[in-house]
Amino acid sequence: MKIGIDVLGGDFAPDANVAGAVLARKELPTDVSIVLIGDQELILSGLSALGASADDFEIVHAPDVITSEDHPTRAISQKPNSSIAIGFGLLAAGKINAFASTGNTGAMLVGSMFIVNTIPGIIRPCITSSLPSINGSNAIILDVGSNADCKPDVLMQFAVVGSLYSKNVYGNENPRVGLLNIGAEETKGNLLTQSAYKLMAESDNINFVGNIEGYDLFSGKADVVVCDGFTGNVVLKQAEGMYGIMKERGLTDEFFDRFNYENYGGTPVLGVKGNVIIGHGMSSNTAVKNMIIHSYDVAKSGLASKINEAFN
Repeated sequence: MKIGIDVLGGDFAPDANVAGAVLARKELPTDVSIVLIGDQELILSGLSALGASADDFEIVHAPDVITSEDHPTRAISQKPNSSIAIGFGLLAAGKINAFASTGNTGAMLVGSMFIVNTIPGIIRPCITSSLPSINGSNAIILDVGSNADCKPDVLMQFAVVGSLYSKNVYGNENPRVGLLNIGAEETKGNLLTQSAYKLMAESDNINFVGNIEGYDLFSGKADVVVCDGFTGNVVLKQAEGMYGIMKERGLTDEFFDRFNYENYGGTPVLGVKGNVIIGHGMSSNTAVKNMIIHSYDVAKSGLASKINEAFN
């Protein structure tokens, strides 16, 4: 298996990405190859500074970088020698089994849909985030930003792909799906959630447990929480903000420490033909390490293939 990583993406590139790859190399099975995609000179210099051997990695030279200022829909075509463009090319050609980046999120979504391509039958691919539960388990929430406006059938698909992710990567055999809403009753919410509720309640493809309110998000009542990307992004940023406030005030707690995004590293784009993992732009070497390990877990599970089978 080969896991490709964009060495030039993120706020602390290339150092954090190279260091994260070195850490991940120590934890991954020996038959897993980490492919470093970026400026070869910078990669070799970074490995040397860490006392790591270049022989432990594959290096693919990609001298250009897509920055946060670049327009997502134009950047890949305008910068064909960028680490993101070359990474997607390798994934689409089957030369790597997963591609991970902490770089331009918009460009990663565009590359996922138009180079790797959306799975037939999927209306809109989406991204997820982990929700630590008070009982020690981890739920997921989707979408968290790629689809601000959704229709009921899109939310229904989020429930299906989220269930497949929860089952195959997190090991939940029959994931409980909850619809994020302002009340538990079927009639609560706006037209979107009311219509989505009916679709989910009538479906035999998911284990729908009804509406989930805001105070239930971390209770463990659902393994998969479904919402539009606007709502999900607000939830995600609020959780990250609360964790940041606690750290600034010197408060530590075993449960709230699980809100640290570094523990999860990245999240897959669900609904595309390949395994694409997006990490936080501010990722440290620890976060990059965990992103690479999660990329391995996603690729090993065959998640993209299983979603493709479910929809075709």
